[in-house]
Amino acid sequence: MAEPKYTYGTGKRKTAIARVKLLAGNGSIVVNDRPFQEYFPSLALQNVVLEPLKVTGTIGKLDARVKVEGGGVMGQAGALRHGIARALVESDEGLRSVLRQYGLLTRDARIKERKKYGLKRARKAPQYTKR
Repeated sequence: MAEPKYTYGTGKRKTAIARVKLLAGNGSIVVNDRPFQEYFPSLALQNVVLEPLKVTGTIGKLDARVKVEGGGVMGQAGALRHGIARALVESDEGLRSVLRQYGLLTRDARIKERKKYGLKRARKAPQYTKR
């Protein structure tokens, strides 16, 4: 049996990485072998994940198979959104302008700043004592 045709997209956010496969289907999204409503129980996170499908009008037309790792739930949801947007562009180049307009193709480069020596955190200095 032939493997169904799919498009692939990799999304990143903070330290999370999402590998997305988009296939023609009825709109089911499976994240790490679990339905995405179960993986992201918060409605806000579900809306983040579905945003690229909503703005392109492809919600309910495509299935997504996703492997996501690293980071926390918010970072993973952002990575998944980025991966879905990239996979949509891979499948149909005409969607690029719509996704770009909503800022869904831009990789959010904000990551945690490293701790510096002599400081408590990246920028917090120890308390100064005059005497």
